[in-house]
Amino acid sequence: MRRLVSSGSPFERTAGYSRAVVQGDWCFVSGTTGYDYATMTMPDGVEAQTRNCLATIRKAMDEAGFALADVVRCHYYVTDASFADIVFPILGEAFGEIRPAATMIVCDLIKPEMLIEIEVTALRQR
Repeated sequence: MRRLVSSGSPFERTAGYSRAVVQGDWCFVSGTTGYDYATMTMPDGVEAQTRNCLATIRKAMDEAGFALADVVRCHYYVTDASFADIVFPILGEAFGEIRPAATMIVCDLIKPEMLIEIEVTALRQR
């Protein structure tokens, strides 16, 4: 059974995607940027954006019936390689004991204020 999870972001309907899709024991969380969806604002720094990304991901996974401990794969997209040293400790707080497979890519994102985007895949623990 397929179930769609929304974060309430207006971008989801406009761009035709879901924050997360649950398919059986799998949860696929879309690339998530650092917007605070309650205020529709973007913090200036990569540290605050990373924390917002993780909060949005946690909320979507909770709604989907998953936990961060279920994450098996992470993709991190940053706009500057120097951000790695800033975000690694934050990512370690979230995933340090879980230790999912992960990749960090330096690239442009679709809006200049976006400094990081995080995408995760989870498999429900049995």
